[in-house]
Amino acid sequence: MPKILIVGGGYAGFYTAWKLEKHLRKGEAEVTIVDPLPYMTYQPFLPEVAAGSIEARHSVVALRRHLKRTTVVTAKVTGIDHANKTATITPELGEPWQHEYDQIVVTAGAVSRTFPIPGIADNAIGLKTIEEAVAIRDRLMSNFDKAATLPAGPERERLLTVVVVGGGFAGIEVFAELRSFASALLKDYPQLTFDDTSFHLIEAMGRIMPEVSLKTSEWVLKDLATRGAYVHLDTQVKGAVDGNVELSTGETIPADLIIWTAGVMANPTVVRGGDLPVEERGRIRTRADLRVGTDEEIVEGAWAAGDVSAVPDLTGKGVGGYCVPNAQHAVRQAKLLAKNLTAVLRGEVPVDYIHHNLGAVAGLGLYNGVFQSKGIALKGFIAWLAHRGYHGMAMPSWERKIRVVWGWINNFFLGRDLVNLSTVQNPRYVFEEFAARPRPAQPEAAPAVTPPAVPREAGKAADAPEAVESDAKAAAAAR
Repeated sequence: MPKILIVGGGYAGFYTAWKLEKHLRKGEAEVTIVDPLPYMTYQPFLPEVAAGSIEARHSVVALRRHLKRTTVVTAKVTGIDHANKTATITPELGEPWQHEYDQIVVTAGAVSRTFPIPGIADNAIGLKTIEEAVAIRDRLMSNFDKAATLPAGPERERLLTVVVVGGGFAGIEVFAELRSFASALLKDYPQLTFDDTSFHLIEAMGRIMPEVSLKTSEWVLKDLATRGAYVHLDTQVKGAVDGNVELSTGETIPADLIIWTAGVMANPTVVRGGDLPVEERGRIRTRADLRVGTDEEIVEGAWAAGDVSAVPDLTGKGVGGYCVPNAQHAVRQAKLLAKNLTAVLRGEVPVDYIHHNLGAVAGLGLYNGVFQSKGIALKGFIAWLAHRGYHGMAMPSWERKIRVVWGWINNFFLGRDLVNLSTVQNPRYVFEEFAARPRPAQPEAAPAVTPPAVPREAGKAADAPEAVESDAKAAAAAR
């Protein structure tokens, strides 16, 4: 039975495995998926998770629950030797092992791409994982708690200042969602005012959201300005040391929360640890039919999809001729990949991937959004409904859809769930503080030392006890 190995359990990996279970007949192939995490994160929901609009657990999909006919391995793939069709699997505990396969599907996704800017690696946080989204939410709420106990001054201003780097869809969404979130928090903090909070977005280009028209992006800028947010265009971050964000304009912004959304890159652990062909931007070179290779040469038994792959955009609208890295392409590529892989196993011919962009939709906080599809642009509440409707349906499995939509209904009537769970990062802090500990062992006392008897010598002192007694006897005899 052919062995299929899927490297990565994100959008593309999960959907490939999910659709293979539907297309493959029982016993036709053995499918294994390997990912360091036991769940897939639906990344378009991360800005809303960071803003407390979606429960974190509802934006992830458990691999084992939904992939019933797939072997799920929670580990990393640290090496691919396609010449010998083996992959090195490294678990968190235990020794690495070699996994043999007949077909490999590389869907390891992307990670945040940063630059060697002083302080960014130590002080900023990305927005690619559910853990980062939760940490952002809890950090902002913790900062409100701290600021409420401080008098007006530089430290309080720093705690209430948020800087987002990157003006693409991810950056704009989290920026707008957090601005809306902060405004909602203020009603519970009478010590703080709207003017105490400060939100800055830094974008190196002369515009934001290149996925939409210039007119639509300008509307978003105006909307953000009316909400008290600052957008710095044609500006770069030069440093983020000691709580100070230094800009190329010479301005310095003291900020405690710095969110980096300025680009992604293909997962380097998988790409650099293998022998599959890689293009100049570090992605796996992929054909239009999603097999690894070029038009002239096919790497037999190797497939790729999603952000880790360089798939030609046959519509002619891709950046540099390739599909842009987003969820829309990743999901649709995965669905076709599962069909093509099944076809190849059955001796059939795979088909090319071609997908016309459905449009772009973004949430800008509760009841506000923007949507564009070709020449149609929607703004405000109707666009927000389109945003939620699209992503609610795109969430895999009805079980997940129901949880997400039910959470939205609860929030509509009850409001955001404004609970700070930052101490979850250190769940044992109370136990450790008050736990009884054994007393340190006391050193054993040294045994008492008896001074040695000193024999009487001729020159011994006259007041020694023996000498006094002898002198008294001699005096009595003389009398």
